[in-house]
Amino acid sequence: MTNVNNASSSSNTPLTYFVNFNQDSTSLAVACKNGFRLYSLNCADTLDMIYTNIKDDTCLVERLFSSSLMAIVSITAPRKLKVCHFKKGSEICNYSYSNTILSVKLNRIRLVVCLEESLYIHNIRDMKVLHTIRDTPPNPNGICALSINSDNCYLAYPGSNYIGEVQIFDAINLHAKTMIPAHDSPLAALAFIPSGTRIATASEKGTVIRVFSVLDGSKLYEFRRGVKRCVEISCLAFSTCSRYLACSSNTETVHIFKLEEPQVSPRKSVDASWMGYLSTYLPTQVTDVFTQGRACMTAHLPFSGVRNDVAVTTIQNQLRLLVATEEGFLYIYNMDGPEGTELTLYKQFSLDGVANNADGTRPEPQFLMENEGSTILGSYAGIVKGHPPGQMSGTESDKFREMAVATESPPKDGFQFTDDQEYPPLTQNSD
Repeated sequence: MTNVNNASSSSNTPLTYFVNFNQDSTSLAVACKNGFRLYSLNCADTLDMIYTNIKDDTCLVERLFSSSLMAIVSITAPRKLKVCHFKKGSEICNYSYSNTILSVKLNRIRLVVCLEESLYIHNIRDMKVLHTIRDTPPNPNGICALSINSDNCYLAYPGSNYIGEVQIFDAINLHAKTMIPAHDSPLAALAFIPSGTRIATASEKGTVIRVFSVLDGSKLYEFRRGVKRCVEISCLAFSTCSRYLACSSNTETVHIFKLEEPQVSPRKSVDASWMGYLSTYLPTQVTDVFTQGRACMTAHLPFSGVRNDVAVTTIQNQLRLLVATEEGFLYIYNMDGPEGTELTLYKQFSLDGVANNADGTRPEPQFLMENEGSTILGSYAGIVKGHPPGQMSGTESDKFREMAVATESPPKDGFQFTDDQEYPPLTQNSD
């Protein structure tokens, strides 16, 4: 993922895109200074655009699973978060913060806004601020992760800007859970497993990825991405089946590690004894290199030095690696080969808003929905806006039903805003 705040205004300069997969990797959001788009990922042969907004410059977009709710931050107003019902083209609310919004995370019960030195935890049903974590260590890249599992609803963020400490926060009971000393170098990436019980970490050094238990902070896995060179890891992502962990960086290679319990065999017992013998005479750093897991599969990208977001998910009954780049491309790799092999590129799509055909032709864009400034948007967008975090206009969450409608997945038919009996009008607070 990348922020597009520094995108050049020159028409001759290629756009820089913010790309982001939703929580279950069923859709892809793409944002730039020319608006944002939402693509369906249900088919590997075609890339269907399900929504587009060509009016509002955008630097962050987060969709809540397959619902109609989206959290949006614009380039021109980087301190303001807009929560929208995109199927209706309506703005539900917006909130202003004291500093630039660096990242936003969603699950079915919480919305987290990350600033450089604070985090706001909202109740997603009414957007009230339940808790504010202030004076966090400087986090200029907005590194944080929110479990998508509502039962294990944990938030993770850097506990230090000098070393790789991970602070785990219980976003349900609103208290700190544990601090995990994950790396010697500052953190570069975090990711929860879908169940929320494990977390993967990577540091700015970029050579080792570790997986810890969220419950007690114990180290469960340690993988080595490389030995010779340090890299900038941009994304860690567990597969939707929880068996694999993907790691992308500024190099041309995506590494995929398999999470499996070690099987003890007589041969491995001998190897373990031999490593125990060597560890007596060799430095710890050397023996660690021998004991760390290696990638079970790799994918070679046709570029390097480009930030990207990755996902591992099942599409049409086949496990696939998805790589979306800040240059506006989506690459789909098949993961059907034997372990230890290089993945095969299956499809490549452009994310520039022009429809992609399976045969590679580029017809005129045909959007399923466009924000045309409908009467719904015109009459509703100004109802709730401009309030500080934690304050809402209206009569609390029982009358703020549009948020509940937007979070439904799949979404049901919406309310009629012109019917006062169905949707009581909200009123502005005096403050």
